[in-house]
Amino acid sequence: MSEIGPIIVSFFDDYLKVQKGLRPSSVRSYRDVLKLFLNRVASRHHRPVTRLRLQDLGSEEVLLFLQSLESERGNHIRTRNQRLTVLKTFFRYLARRVPEKIAEAERVEAVPAKRCAPSSTEFMEKDEIDRLLRAVPKTTPSGLRDRSLLTLLYNTGARVQEVADLRVRDLDLDGPYRVRLHGKGDKWRVCPLWPETASLLRQLVAGAPKEAPVFVSRLHRPLTRFGIYQLVKKYAASIPFGASNNGKPRHISPHIFRHTAAVHLLESGVDINVIRAWLGHVSLETTNRYAEINIRMKEAAVAQCAPPTDDTSEGSLPKKVWHDDPDLMKWLNSL
Repeated sequence: MSEIGPIIVSFFDDYLKVQKGLRPSSVRSYRDVLKLFLNRVASRHHRPVTRLRLQDLGSEEVLLFLQSLESERGNHIRTRNQRLTVLKTFFRYLARRVPEKIAEAERVEAVPAKRCAPSSTEFMEKDEIDRLLRAVPKTTPSGLRDRSLLTLLYNTGARVQEVADLRVRDLDLDGPYRVRLHGKGDKWRVCPLWPETASLLRQLVAGAPKEAPVFVSRLHRPLTRFGIYQLVKKYAASIPFGASNNGKPRHISPHIFRHTAAVHLLESGVDINVIRAWLGHVSLETTNRYAEINIRMKEAAVAQCAPPTDDTSEGSLPKKVWHDDPDLMKWLNSL
């Protein structure tokens, strides 16, 4: 079997969509990586993509593609590793369909992911959130949409794709106020809404059918991830933001609202397990990183752990209450 077309069609329509049950956004991510890879291979072999053969796909092409991502396209190592993961998945599938490609698939599987420093987790202070919302006009239809969107991002800590996919039917605005979010792994979760958020959304979707998208463009088409990113970028450019932890200018994106929501929930004393459910994290380890980035919480922890002095009574020392929580201990032991 030398034709690539049937293999790729089967990979997307059967394996990714049916067998793995990936969401459309994930399927598009796989599509974008394979487009880049196949175009790169076609360019090296000086023939159009339609004339590529399975013999043209191998581990050497994968290595050259990964190298070009960093040297030519300027991609970050994390992007390089993500695209390598996609190609490994494709070659595993290819080996099952075409046994002659097993050896090449094994060589692709052996390509290691590069190590890179974890990305810094930036967030906004409450006064910065206030300034950002004040930059949104209050008297225009687009201003109502933008204010509703930014407030919802901060209120729920939703991923940008979850907001782009939101439909009117997913909102409960008559009380109790809440929103249903469709997240990673085809999982749904419910987040409460502030009365202010519910009021803005009620005005925004008044008269809209249940199946209509909540956030639409001026042409009445659903806002995309890119559209939401551009919207946030526009308002962030209108106000000054402090530098990031490494001294560089902060990059304000829709995802920073997710970090901000997590940190502010922590500051308010919300339990880490509640925040995990709020953000839709599968692992507590993912949520725990937010406890590592807030200097105010670190300072409070130092004060809590200060050594006792002659003036410190035994009763004034903080108690390790989490040790006495059997449900929490049972959950930790199950990890």
